[in-house]
Amino acid sequence: MSSQSKSHPGRVLATLTATIAVLCMFAAPAAAQDQPTPKWELYGGYSFFYPRSDIHGQLPGAALPFPGTNLESNPRGAGASVTYNFNNWFGLTLDTSTHWGSGEATFAKRIDDAAFSNLSFGPKFTMRRNHFAPFFEVLVGDHRLMPDAFHDIDKVGVMIGGGLDVDLTRHVALRLIRADFVASSYRYGPPSVPATDIRGVRAQTGLVFMFGGGAPPAPPTAACSIQPTEVFAGEPVTATASGSNFNPKRTVKYSWNGTGVKVTGSETSTQIDTTGLQPGSYAVTANLSDGSKNGVASCSARFTVKEPHPPVISCSADPERIRAGGTSTIHSTASSPDGRRLIYSYAASTGDISGNGDTATWNARDSQPGRITVTCNVGDDRNPPLTASSTTTVYIEAPPPPPAPAPEIKQLEAKLALHSIYFQTARPTSENPGGGLLDSQADILKTLAQDFKSYLKYKPDAHLILAGHADPRGSVEYNKGLTERRVERTKNFLVEHGVPADHIETRALGKEDQLSADQIKEQMADNPDLSPEERQKMLRNLKVLVLANNRRVDVTLSTTGQQSVRRYPFNAKDFLALISPAGGEKKPPAAKKPKK
Repeated sequence: MSSQSKSHPGRVLATLTATIAVLCMFAAPAAAQDQPTPKWELYGGYSFFYPRSDIHGQLPGAALPFPGTNLESNPRGAGASVTYNFNNWFGLTLDTSTHWGSGEATFAKRIDDAAFSNLSFGPKFTMRRNHFAPFFEVLVGDHRLMPDAFHDIDKVGVMIGGGLDVDLTRHVALRLIRADFVASSYRYGPPSVPATDIRGVRAQTGLVFMFGGGAPPAPPTAACSIQPTEVFAGEPVTATASGSNFNPKRTVKYSWNGTGVKVTGSETSTQIDTTGLQPGSYAVTANLSDGSKNGVASCSARFTVKEPHPPVISCSADPERIRAGGTSTIHSTASSPDGRRLIYSYAASTGDISGNGDTATWNARDSQPGRITVTCNVGDDRNPPLTASSTTTVYIEAPPPPPAPAPEIKQLEAKLALHSIYFQTARPTSENPGGGLLDSQADILKTLAQDFKSYLKYKPDAHLILAGHADPRGSVEYNKGLTERRVERTKNFLVEHGVPADHIETRALGKEDQLSADQIKEQMADNPDLSPEERQKMLRNLKVLVLANNRRVDVTLSTTGQQSVRRYPFNAKDFLALISPAGGEKKPPAAKKPKK
């Protein structure tokens, strides 16, 4: 046998030892709270035996021993062992393996071929890591060599080596490699015959089944909490994290982060800055680590920034009507939907008002008769505060005029003839809200203003109610704005001609209260200014007349409830302009579709 072949097992053993040492060195950082150490390990698998020896012997009756012959490697083998672990690194192993012969009957094969088995016992040293466990062992026991040409001999032998187990599950591992240096000595013949010294290698691979050892350690966990869980922007929030199942010998470090929210700190608790946050839900996360690979955990908690709600307020005057120089108490009823502290203030269009709580006193000192508006304001304690306002009215009554003869008042009320005011299509426009009033309608309003001023001398609490209408062709939004411009144009004209603004109320009705075709027919039948021929001509254009009659402002007198007569001015010089369905604001051009 060549020296190279004889040295091969030594190189294998040296390489295995170096490989196990390197794995242990690089695996050291991974050691921590891994799987619990099993009490029992049961191994079973394939075994290969290389004797690395020449067999010497003398057959019975032979005159001379035959020359030494190299024992062949034996790939026919199986092995098993059981290990009891006293702690994480030390255990005792009972090991057995057997390698049987080839069964060939030639004399040469009987000399080269030898079965081998062992039953050994010894310590095992394991360096357990997260997913694998290199080990080293020293086993002493019975080694039996069973060459086919000689008798079986049992001798005490030694196995020194190690291997590498790779965890597949908690209870099963793959013994990737196990290699032991095998040493034992046998003699087949008289003392003059050289001994057969086994200095070989046993290599194995198979499965390891692990039992006992208790449950695996619970992984580290973390729990987060936030107080309070609902706040308004700018209010403080405290987040707290706590960890469980960390290695008590290590220091746990904390790091905080959040999305869309400022979170800093490295302690168990941290303050969260909510300044400027929009209403919504926000999450913060704590990452805990004790510096080991598996000693990490994280947790999250959420808080909500609430939508701020302004306070609400209503106010009233007691009494609502006073004489010049009198006083009225203003009562405010306010609340904050968010439960904030409230601050009150007051203002009046004239007179003096004092008070900063939920009541104030208004004094009519040096105020002229008429309607006075008092504004009640409330703000909460935010910075800046959310505010709300409400108004109430106090009437300063003028000294009663000398009683007028009842016939004179009746005469004024009869003279105060109210007529509805009609507008052109889509007039006034938003570009020119001060236009749109034709001459015939302006003349009606001039007369009304003059008569109403005289009437106020005897009925100072009287006021006019202006209700604007539009024909049904526009959208609800457009017609609402159009009727607002019509009643404002009518009101402004009356004010320009001396009617006090606080004696005029306006209502923009849009498409509401439309006159039907039957109602228009009835109005034309009652119009004494139309001849039968004219009525027939008008009826032929009834659809246009229905539209024209709905472009109007009705006037109502508050004291009597008298409503203006809806008599269309068919004989007015500007009749054709009023009746025309064309006109109004131009619609914006439709947006062009992009070219594909």
